Amino acid sequence: MKGLTDIPGIRVGHVSDFEAITGCTAILCEQGAVGGVDIRGSASGTQEISTLDPGHVDPQVHGILLAGGSAFGLEAAAGVRRYLEHRGVGVAAGPAKVPIVPAAVIFDLPISKPGVRPNVAMGEAAAAAATTDAVAEGSVGAGTGATIGKIFGMKQAMKGGVGSFTVALSGGVLVASLAVVNALGDVRDPATGKIVAGARKAAGSREFADTPEVMKRGSAINFIRSNTTLGVIATNAKLTKVQATKLAQFASLGMARTIYPVNTMADGDTVFALSIGDREADINILGVAAAEALAEAILRAVRLAKTLGGVPGLG
Repeated sequence: MKGLTDIPGIRVGHVSDFEAITGCTAILCEQGAVGGVDIRGSASGTQEISTLDPGHVDPQVHGILLAGGSAFGLEAAAGVRRYLEHRGVGVAAGPAKVPIVPAAVIFDLPISKPGVRPNVAMGEAAAAAATTDAVAEGSVGAGTGATIGKIFGMKQAMKGGVGSFTVALSGGVLVASLAVVNALGDVRDPATGKIVAGARKAAGSREFADTPEVMKRGSAINFIRSNTTLGVIATNAKLTKVQATKLAQFASLGMARTIYPVNTMADGDTVFALSIGDREADINILGVAAAEALAEAILRAVRLAKTLGGVPGLG
């Protein structure tokens, strides 16, 4: 399996600035996809989210942009729109076609180079790099500067990154995911309950502090709003906008199974859903697969993340 690009009609492209330790990821669906979104974190940074509302006039989206750089990184979405416009993709609006590209960002400023953030050129380059190949994972794209386990600040944190995973169902139905993991909390493997990566007891240690336990003690807590986990779920099953919204909600359960704590006031956790296909499947079954797919993508993101900016990774 290739991850999110297992869904026909979806391409994924990364641009990574390893010197500045930031980047962005473009997910393209040029023929249009029915979209939905679920935002459960309270510190989100987003753009064009209203287009995913079931009551919005636009029936489809043409891409999703995920980026570092906090609110500054939202600028990169304009580059994806420019790329798609040049390809004649978008909603017909008089003499022009307007691509619909919702976007969300993570806060990677603590380890990225000051003043260097994803911009229009980087967004356009990520779109131009988009391919149907297996999704590149780890410390790449929007996950280049991602970090996790920040309850004590960056000195005891670990690297996050990008992960992607696909769940296959009967009848040729696929549910695929992509995650950018930049959480305040720790990542646990649901199969074992053990911490895979997260806050460490000391800067030079690999012994985990257990963030929820630290929070309950109320000691040395850092609630700076520099956290967010982003997810994209895509399926080749045919959904309405209401169903796509529900699929994003189901997928958010994958975060709850792997990230401790999750959806905090210091996280901007956001999940997008895309339906691009004509397969038939019950939304509840798709939801079970979506939660599993996102949980596995989150695990892959931290397991494949490499050390950058002095923050240790497992990859």
